[in-house]
Amino acid sequence: MRGVTVERIPYAVGQAVEYLKGFKHIVTVETTEPIAFFSYPGKPSLLKAEGTHVHALAEVGEDSAAGLEMLVDALGVSGHHAVLQERSKATPPTGSLSPASIAQALAAALPENAILVDESLTTGRETMGLTVGAAPHDLINNLGGSIGYGTPVATGAAIACPDRRVFCMVGDGSAMYTIQSLWTQARENLNITTIIFANNSYAILRAEYANMGAGAPGERALAMIDIDRPRIDWLAMAKSMGVHAVAVESAESFYKAMSDSAREAGPCLIEVRL
Repeated sequence: MRGVTVERIPYAVGQAVEYLKGFKHIVTVETTEPIAFFSYPGKPSLLKAEGTHVHALAEVGEDSAAGLEMLVDALGVSGHHAVLQERSKATPPTGSLSPASIAQALAAALPENAILVDESLTTGRETMGLTVGAAPHDLINNLGGSIGYGTPVATGAAIACPDRRVFCMVGDGSAMYTIQSLWTQARENLNITTIIFANNSYAILRAEYANMGAGAPGERALAMIDIDRPRIDWLAMAKSMGVHAVAVESAESFYKAMSDSAREAGPCLIEVRL
């Protein structure tokens, strides 16, 4: 028996359909079969390939751990020991910032027993697959399209686990929904590193505009998507609420900022300028 790398089904319909086309059976555990987030013109809502069978091991609200234990007994492998995911060497990246180098920097910088709250909807798509080499940590993802989820959940996680460092990855558009979380983090001196991916746009909305087949957005549509007039000063925002902040523009500086934050008590903010 060997460890299996956990991967996420891609968010985009075309990529998800391609990813799932080789599966003949899908076993669900307290969830439904993979479906598209929106109903897109000319695209399927059910993402499995034709002829794929879906088997519910545990319905939503049932005891999934018990269900998995029963499955192990039924397969006659209860005497085998589980194999943990093998760690690979997480090397700090160099060069420009990209989804891949960001994930590599994160893998190298995460301390043992950290908590990672991920709401980086557009920048963090590659995070899970490229953090295989990271130290053992917990990952908390948002459900569906719950924008603004990241910073308050990170705040709650840090209150619940004061001895663990919490990293919160969030886009600048999402962060603006609940940025007042920084004030609470400073007031309670919580061990949270908030990472803002600043592309000065609601990039997820731009992508959905294209997915709906609406063509290239015009000037008025862009005005509702871009958030650069005026551009948000994240360093000043953090300072005004009592949180130390730094800005980074390379993979090296991003890795260093995360590593530094893990060694210091209290909250900090890293603006990743994309």
